[in-house]
Amino acid sequence: MKHKHGDDVDGWLIIDKPKDMGSTQVVGKTRYLLQAKKNGHTGTLDPFATGVLPIAFGEATKLVPFVTDGDKEYEFIVKWGEQTSTDDTEGEIIARATKIPTHEEIVAVLPQFIGKITQVPPMYSAIKISGKPAYKLARKGQSVEMPARQIEIYGLELLAEYTDSAKFKVQCSKGTYVRTLGKDMAEKLGTLGHLIELRRTKCGNFDLKSKILLDSLEKIEYVEERRKLLLPLETSLRDIAEIAVSAEDARKLSVGQGLSPKNYAGLSVGSLAAAMFHNCLIALLRVDEHKLSPIRVFNNILQKEIKDVD
Repeated sequence: MKHKHGDDVDGWLIIDKPKDMGSTQVVGKTRYLLQAKKNGHTGTLDPFATGVLPIAFGEATKLVPFVTDGDKEYEFIVKWGEQTSTDDTEGEIIARATKIPTHEEIVAVLPQFIGKITQVPPMYSAIKISGKPAYKLARKGQSVEMPARQIEIYGLELLAEYTDSAKFKVQCSKGTYVRTLGKDMAEKLGTLGHLIELRRTKCGNFDLKSKILLDSLEKIEYVEERRKLLLPLETSLRDIAEIAVSAEDARKLSVGQGLSPKNYAGLSVGSLAAAMFHNCLIALLRVDEHKLSPIRVFNNILQKEIKDVD
């Protein structure tokens, strides 16, 4: 999201999204608090959910796909015996069941949800059906047939049990709907269920260790102090080789030219590499046999670093 007013601010801010606030609202609030020209988020968290919401500022917005494509981790609580229209607390109760699964039953069913599984996303989701978000059609009372999709669950763990609910932790691929996971688990257990709590604890390379509360951000008096909380662009990247480039090669990248791989040994053909100049990420490169081709160039940072050299 880009606005005429504001400064060129670059980097990542990891917000611990509060409950009952939309992801787009967080984007607008943080843009205002940092007086930034451009920012955006890396994948919607429902208003009902809390937790890790990476906000990209300026040049970091070019890296958003690398974060949204990354794996996620959530903690969530399923309340047994009630199904809602939205599979969480936002909807109305549409069905009830009396069964509360035992500890042994819950533990026994978990392995069935680990690995590559098929999910039917909830009707109340942002997935587009005939060009329109499914939740808008569902709110109008229209029948929405959601296409099944394959996702992957890397780990699913029972954390705690309560009178009529249970808490879990899941590591999963992008595109996983945890609301659907909770509902499907309940059905396998011979009952009904919906999420009463959902917290994202990891998104791509970011986790709660580097998070900040919006309230805490607001309490910082000066904009410059708030901006000091920004993380460098490269913190979002995982398992990507870094190469330190010369000033001459940095200038080539600034105009979209590729580099010769002869000067940068040890790179795997077909992989990505992060071009660093003065310890700052200035470009993402695709490694081909005869060329290192820039696929993302971070001009604001690159021009600043080159100017400092000059």
